[in-house]
Amino acid sequence: MLKAVFWDNDGVLVDTEHLYFEATRATLADIGVGLSQAAFVDLSLRQGRSVFELARAQADAAAIERLREVRNARYADLLRPGVTPLPGIETTLAALHGRVTLAVVTSSNADHFALMHAASGVLRWFDFTLTNRDYARSKPHPEPYQTALAQAGCAAHQAIAIEDSERGLAAARAAGLRCIVIPRGLTRGGDFSGAYRVVDDVAEVSVLLQELSP
Repeated sequence: MLKAVFWDNDGVLVDTEHLYFEATRATLADIGVGLSQAAFVDLSLRQGRSVFELARAQADAAAIERLREVRNARYADLLRPGVTPLPGIETTLAALHGRVTLAVVTSSNADHFALMHAASGVLRWFDFTLTNRDYARSKPHPEPYQTALAQAGCAAHQAIAIEDSERGLAAARAAGLRCIVIPRGLTRGGDFSGAYRVVDDVAEVSVLLQELSP
């Protein structure tokens, strides 16, 4: 029986991945390093690696850390006006609220996450949230989902993850979770082999979860 549903954030609850890409692209451009959308998708959304690896020829470790700080500030500026929940999210969460444990499991920086949801209204549906402050290793490592399972007090077969990226799917599967994938924006066209289902719209999630909650 299904007891918990774990939701990714960027690209699932809110459409922010293009903003993160733009902040990163602009920061690397400051030192003459080009970042294409394809490279960003491959390194960040598929492999879960830092795109700042592309700057190693131009910058040492300390300089790269400063670049991250600049990127984070730029991204925060882009988020500060507010972001809107993706279509269908509120309706789907409202239907699930109180029936199963709902949690956000994201690799987002905690400060960025707070900015995203300062006025989104989405977090009221969740029992708990996990950001990158809550574990040592980010997706595609399974630790974020392992942490969520421990906090929810359930086994992997009693939970399911909702993701939009290959690295998220890899993290969920490595933790023993089934995973529904909703490709969107930058993640469309990814390889989602091994997903429980791949759907086009979050409205389909409720129907699929009914199959797991007889």
